[in-house]
Amino acid sequence: MSHVITIHSDLPEGKINRTIYGHFSEHLGRCIYEGIWVGEDSPIPNTEGMRNDVLKALQQLKIPVLRWPGGCFADEYHWKDGVGPRENRKQMINTHWGGVMENNHFGTHEFLRLCELLDCEPYISGNVGSGTVQEMSEWVEYMTFDGVSPMAAWRQENGREKPWKVKYFGVGNENWGCGGNMRPEYYADLYRRYQTYVRNYDENKIYKIACGPNVDDYRWMETLMREAHPYMDAISLHYYTLPGDSWASKGAATGFSEQEWFSTMKKALHMDELITRHSAIMDQYDPNKRIGLIVDEWGTWYDVEPGTNPGFLYQQNTIRDALVAGLTLNIFHEHNDRVVMANIAQVINVLQSVILTEGEKMILTPTYHVFNMYKVHQDAERLATHQTGTDYEMDGDKIPQVSVTASKDQTGSIHVSLCNLSHVEQSDITIQLRGLSEAVSETTGQQLTADSLDAHNTFESPENLKPLAFHAYEWEGDVLRAKLAPRSVTVLKITTG
Repeated sequence: MSHVITIHSDLPEGKINRTIYGHFSEHLGRCIYEGIWVGEDSPIPNTEGMRNDVLKALQQLKIPVLRWPGGCFADEYHWKDGVGPRENRKQMINTHWGGVMENNHFGTHEFLRLCELLDCEPYISGNVGSGTVQEMSEWVEYMTFDGVSPMAAWRQENGREKPWKVKYFGVGNENWGCGGNMRPEYYADLYRRYQTYVRNYDENKIYKIACGPNVDDYRWMETLMREAHPYMDAISLHYYTLPGDSWASKGAATGFSEQEWFSTMKKALHMDELITRHSAIMDQYDPNKRIGLIVDEWGTWYDVEPGTNPGFLYQQNTIRDALVAGLTLNIFHEHNDRVVMANIAQVINVLQSVILTEGEKMILTPTYHVFNMYKVHQDAERLATHQTGTDYEMDGDKIPQVSVTASKDQTGSIHVSLCNLSHVEQSDITIQLRGLSEAVSETTGQQLTADSLDAHNTFESPENLKPLAFHAYEWEGDVLRAKLAPRSVTVLKITTG
């Protein structure tokens, strides 16, 4: 049976905010240190202490926003320890992630310089769990005030004359858990208090983000919206895809079974239900959708690689992760009326990374390639789609076999992204393109697929998995017929005129 997809090219459904393609960098394992920061004296080629190979790879992705310093680390991070001469900065124990020593060499100045080098927006997570209102207020003043004040003077003394532009600021992180084990009523009051002192200085306007729920904690969402919605610009949501039955048994990143593949796809699809149900609660208090939903932690979470520090959360990245990335981004697109930002966890060497490093070596993961293929959707107009077709079944359970999204960019080109979730079945698809004002003049495509369920790149074979030109399609009038390989992510570009 053919999978039939109708794309309405004349029915735009609003902009796909480019910040949906955001990333997350925490002081965790080898994400910051070794992954991004090697220091100016490192033999690894660097710019002001930051790896050149990583900078180049992330620039290629057109990263729109980067979240820092956590995560759980954010609510034990005291920013004043990370400014000034590096040799004078305080050392601390990273109690959440491996109990390692944090030397604070990568702090506010270094992070904001990284964002400048990547031409991306910084998203700062402030410390509510163990920090004070004054500490948070002074951090904002230090970064953004262009006037006479103790914090502005200290910033200038530390080498930055003019303030930075900082748009996104999170008031706490996971305050229901590692950020303080708070009740929603208590955090709602704390949020109202802390955000009061997250001030707008000069022309810098801060977009304030409240700590939202963990997965399906709808009570947390309802309480925060009821008690604090006038004081927030957005609220966060965290959801990780675990193929296993519990946090104690998440499953391996490689060498997994067909059943684990199916389970992973099904659990990734759960993101759609979560966004739908949380959005319905938000609609009760914010029917005009002023408040954005920010999924600032998402991705796959497996058991760590054997022989690595369990607190470093280092895992391999396979074609399965590529499918989760494509599927999840498709879901975010479909909810573009409410989802304004997302941040995959995490950018390098931690969880579902786009880059892995080992000493001076660097590899791009399958997830990286999906983000690179999908960047054409950033700030494009989502197009209405409708589909009918086959399901993907296993052990009496079933999910849709194909996930699709489509958008039109500023040049008028249409991009169609397709994920064939089946680990074994090809998908024969028929795309009906409605509402075109001109005939199709050119079609090109790329596909990422693999011969095995856990195909991945290694430091010995860094290009084992990468996108290839896609030619398995043909036009019949205004209908496009294509054959999607099993376990594949495909992006088509359709040009008219």
